[in-house]
Amino acid sequence: MSAATTDSPEIRIEGVTESIIERYFATLNAGDFAACSSLFATDGVMHPPFESEIVGTSSIASYLEKEAKGIKLYPREGRVDVDNHQQFQVTGMAQTPLFSINVCWLFILSQQREITYTKIKLLASPQDLLKLRQP
Repeated sequence: MSAATTDSPEIRIEGVTESIIERYFATLNAGDFAACSSLFATDGVMHPPFESEIVGTSSIASYLEKEAKGIKLYPREGRVDVDNHQQFQVTGMAQTPLFSINVCWLFILSQQREITYTKIKLLASPQDLLKLRQP
């Protein structure tokens, strides 16, 4: 883990104690996109809003480097799928230099505690999303 990651505030998510999910948010907030992508399985998938799925750790790192600079994530609470302790849902907020928006993250972990899949869903009405569009 880089110095930037260890200096960032500790992430606490009510209802979720899975350290890899906490590290996902901490490394992303620290701008350590290589460390964040290393939390994924080799063939792990990230599905960001309005984008196709991004597959593989190097593709995820490249995507984050391009699209996630300046974004801060504030996870608030989460829950574990009762039948499958490998699936987690976390809600919170994402703050960009231009706006803040409520977000839901879905994580699926492997038996080896790697992220195999994450989907990022914006929790906003279509009208709210249209207001975010640049003129």
